[in-house]
Amino acid sequence: MDTAIATYNKITSLENIKVARFDVSKRYTKPHRHNKYLELVFFSKGSGFHYMDLKSYAIKPPVVFLIKKGEVHHWEIDSKPKGYVIIIKEAFLEKTLDKHINTLLFKLDSKQKINIPEKDLTIRKLFKILCQEANQENAQQDIVEGLLKALISKIASYSSLDGIKMNTVDTATRFLDILSKTLKNNVGFYAELLNVTPQNLNQICQKSYNKTASLVIADFLIKEAKRLLVYTSKSVSEIAFHFDFKDVSHFIKYFKRHTGHTPLQFKNNH
Repeated sequence: MDTAIATYNKITSLENIKVARFDVSKRYTKPHRHNKYLELVFFSKGSGFHYMDLKSYAIKPPVVFLIKKGEVHHWEIDSKPKGYVIIIKEAFLEKTLDKHINTLLFKLDSKQKINIPEKDLTIRKLFKILCQEANQENAQQDIVEGLLKALISKIASYSSLDGIKMNTVDTATRFLDILSKTLKNNVGFYAELLNVTPQNLNQICQKSYNKTASLVIADFLIKEAKRLLVYTSKSVSEIAFHFDFKDVSHFIKYFKRHTGHTPLQFKNNH
């Protein structure tokens, strides 16, 4: 019996996004995980099962599966599959200037399987065009990002939050929209804008995203902090106050807690 779960890496160190047709040789795989990227898998044909973190999901095309970083999964596909795979590294999400891509992916974060209506041909076309553009010899980043945004937005439109009341969904969505425009390390600030208590905002985030409001903020804040460290001349103290931290030391501890590095260590490594 294996003593450890295998970790596979299907993308080179120089790539931040990869789009390809589903490899038919991967019909049966051993349990494994990916520790460096998010994976979206779309099937237009095929049957069998996809196993993710001890749960089994029937493959009934058209369908999209989301495999998050660290999730253990494997395939048992009993007929010839047809579809596409998109691999997105964290570095791509950190570098993109289109914050709505991050927001859309966050909305899908709690989903593992999204059924696509049979009549929807747009998603298939978007996967095909994105695959063609991403694999051009001199692929243009803005075109790839635009197509990816359109595709994820379309997928998200079919991602229902089962069992969650619409007013909760509305508040959760508005929270992400505000985060994409204004970032502060302050749950109370957002609760006031949304006309709810901090406790209620926490409950809404737990129901919608399986995370506390503080962790939802951290996901957005850390990505933006990394951008500011790498792509601007702002000092660590300027960035700390930009995000409403009371002092620089608090921001440094916060950044290290979420990344494993101090802000300067991260900046020097990039």
